[in-house]
Order: sequence, then structure tokens, then C-alpha cells
Amino acid sequence: MRGKPAPKRAVEGDAKYNDVSIAKFINYVMERGKKSAAEKIVYGAFDILKDKTKQDPRHIFNKAIKKVSPLVEVRGKRVGGANYQVPFQVRGERRYFLACNWMIVAAEDRKGHSMAEKLAYEILDASNGDGAAFRKREAVHKMAESNKAFAHFSR
Repeated sequence: MRGKPAPKRAVEGDAKYNDVSIAKFINYVMERGKKSAAEKIVYGAFDILKDKTKQDPRHIFNKAIKKVSPLVEVRGKRVGGANYQVPFQVRGERRYFLACNWMIVAAEDRKGHSMAEKLAYEILDASNGDGAAFRKREAVHKMAESNKAFAHFSR
């Protein structure tokens, strides 16, 4: 690696709730630089959550992120000509990114409704410990558990 790594830029809070985690989520939803479209989707999903549950959508969103965030993941490591799936602990930033990404992909895979509705239902399912994103986390944890024998390769 040449030079020094680029410094991390601080993300400002979002327009409506002034929350950094929601601003980051909007940035993950954004495609082709269209931030206003991503804001419409996320805020629309939050409005649907508010109507459905009569609770603060930020609380439901944070609960969903906490339930979907993985604690461990497996990475491939080559040792002596063989590839092993080695379980590693996940750092906080990556944990948040994976949770958001899995929720967005799971929402995109749902059929029928608008993206805001699909995202709202996925967030609601994730906060209840259900849904495709939550199942993805369980699958990753199960994979790490089954490859626990190779944890000594983690250095």
C-alpha cells in the first residue's frame, strides 16, 4: 500500500431527525448519487412504521439494526495450500454496514410494493427477529460456529 490511508470523514446528521445512523443508512440506500430519492424512500418507510406501530420509527430502526448486526463472520484464509473459512469478530463500523446492507437487499428482494413499503416491512420484521435480513445473520453465525475449529488461524 502506497502513501497513507485516506482519513475518515464525519457524516452529519440527517435532515429530519438529525441522527448520524439514519444519515448513513440514507447514504447506503442511495443509488447513482440521488440522495433526495433515497431520503424519500427512507422517510417514507419511517412514516409507514409510525402509522403501523404508533411508536417512534427511530426506536424500531435501532432495534432492527441491533438484531440484524452480526457479531462474527467467516473470511477465507489460505494456509499451506488449503483454504479455510476462519471466523473473525466483526468491528463496529462493519457490523452496522452489514446490517444495513442486508436489510436493503432483503427489502429489494420482496415482491410487489414500493421500495419505501418493502423497506418498512423489512425493518419491522427485523425488529421482531424475523425476515430475510435476520435469517442472513443467523446463517452467518451458524457458518462461523461450524468453522470454530479453524479459529486458531485468525492471526
